[in-house]
Amino acid sequence: MRTVAVFGEILLRLSPLGKERLFQSSRLEARFGGAEANVAVSLTLFGHQVRYISIVPAGEFGDAALAELRRFGVGTDHVVRQGTRLGLYFAETGADQRPSRVFYDREHSGIADATPGVIGWARSLEGAGWFHVSGITPATGPGPADLTIEAVSLAKTMGITVSVDLNYRAKLWKYGRTAPEIMREIVKNADIVFANEEDCQKALGIEAGGWTSGGAPDPIAIEDLTRRVMEAFPNLSKIAVSLRESRSADNNGWSGVLRNREGFLRGPKHEIRDIVDRIGSGDAFAAGFIHGLDLFGEDVKALEFALAASCLKHSIPGDFNLVAEKEVLALMAGDRSGRVQR
Repeated sequence: MRTVAVFGEILLRLSPLGKERLFQSSRLEARFGGAEANVAVSLTLFGHQVRYISIVPAGEFGDAALAELRRFGVGTDHVVRQGTRLGLYFAETGADQRPSRVFYDREHSGIADATPGVIGWARSLEGAGWFHVSGITPATGPGPADLTIEAVSLAKTMGITVSVDLNYRAKLWKYGRTAPEIMREIVKNADIVFANEEDCQKALGIEAGGWTSGGAPDPIAIEDLTRRVMEAFPNLSKIAVSLRESRSADNNGWSGVLRNREGFLRGPKHEIRDIVDRIGSGDAFAAGFIHGLDLFGEDVKALEFALAASCLKHSIPGDFNLVAEKEVLALMAGDRSGRVQR
């Protein structure tokens, strides 16, 4: 298996217990998470060597965050310890017709205040076979945006496979540079893109017709959208898109598609009727696809693995997808009964 390097910001996540409203609850549960950290943990659980590249402040909060990554086997030797605070986010779990909500508190975090040159990319990327970033980090400020561009550009010249999860977050793009302005610069150095249909439109400025947010994605529109992305970025070899049909906060249809240079592939659909926690499911999809490619060596099976892995994430509280390869393979094989294993 290839060594994977991941760049991003680990966050402290605070959530009310169960499905209480954020300010209804008298207690908040503390966990660590963040898009890129979620990918890193998933890949270590699948057996990869993973190094996490980040900027984390010194002190107890930063120490605890990195200890949590190391607990799952993620390497933290390439984390720069500087800055004044760890980023936070608050997550409120929805129910029925009430959607889940996320609130960020990330200004002036170690990553948000970082500037180019603070990370020695040549050393941090040396020996890696895969480099993964997301669109969340460059949304936090001009410094993180420039750092991400700097990193993917070098990784490309080093012959490392680069993947980008577009991960558009409207609440974060507030510092004057638009998402397409930055993300198109990043994606031009990528080999593989992960997205949903909204990410492609909002992060890259490539529109899709025939799709209504929250409804069933139109397969023809998604096929056209992925074709437009591949035409706009001839460097890409694949784009994998997760598709969510939201019937309520608890009941979703979950599927995905992939376009490569040979054609357009559709994956199986999973019905998820009792969602525990959907945060991190897109990251589980990305990690599943990366591992699936190494495991099977073919796109269609990698897509099936990614969808099964991310389906299982909906059953696990917190950001991290705490499943093993054999559990994903069992779901791929049709074991969806949920029977007790003794």
